Amino acid sequence: MQSSNPVFRRAEGFNGRSQTVTPSGISYPAYGSRTAPAYDAYGQGTRGGGPTQVDRGPMTIDSVVQKTAITLGMTVLVAAATWVLTPTINPYTGAAGPLYLLALLGALGGFALSMVNSFKRVVSPALVLAYAALEGLFIGAFSKVVTASFGSGDSSLVVGAVLGTVAAVAGTLAAYKFFNIRVGATFRKWVVAAMLGFVAVSLLDLVLGLFHASFGFNGFGGMGFVSSLIGLGLGVLMLILDFDFVERGIAAGLPERESWRAAFGLTVTIIWIYVELLRLLAILRGN
Repeated sequence: MQSSNPVFRRAEGFNGRSQTVTPSGISYPAYGSRTAPAYDAYGQGTRGGGPTQVDRGPMTIDSVVQKTAITLGMTVLVAAATWVLTPTINPYTGAAGPLYLLALLGALGGFALSMVNSFKRVVSPALVLAYAALEGLFIGAFSKVVTASFGSGDSSLVVGAVLGTVAAVAGTLAAYKFFNIRVGATFRKWVVAAMLGFVAVSLLDLVLGLFHASFGFNGFGGMGFVSSLIGLGLGVLMLILDFDFVERGIAAGLPERESWRAAFGLTVTIIWIYVELLRLLAILRGN
């Protein structure tokens, strides 16, 4: 069954198309046919039936965890550096121009690279890490602005959002494993459609905000509170899709390099959850 998630649809194994990876790095369909076309380690055809690259073996849960830790570590490192190296916001004047600029740069750059990574047939670890760095820039600047605006400089909002994100990921993973959750085609399509709709409304509100006509979807008022609740719920549902996609990829015997694609997808969702949690806590603190 083909995935609707653009992050994973480029890799056949994430779509339930089983492969057999040989030590030489050539992958063949699990069930034979009249002719057995040769593929390289990333599922692309090769001239003359020979491999073009030698992979280091199949993707495993350990390799996914390792690559995800590296990617998230890059995000955290850049976010911490942005927090420490940028000037403190004056609580009386609220001047945060440079931080707004950094947040915008990180958000737009991260969005651009997320599109590239999502539709790139062969995953690039360098681009995945570049995405993580840009998102770290956005998170560090955004978190500092939110803390100054709603927490009087107190970092408890950030700590609460981090702990909440860890709890959400751990709780969702536990529910996925212990309750043996199975993702069907209908569930997958509805979640992806809802996520795309949420992003579309967010972008519309952002554009309207440039003309001073925002309806508060991205803000910190009542509408912002509702949108953050919806966004947090979507983040948890997307985590379930991510776990399912990774499980399919491992079962299909995808090459180890595809662990970077899995790490990228998980990082996107985890950052999404953190941002929505931070917004929720800021709104509650503001009220």
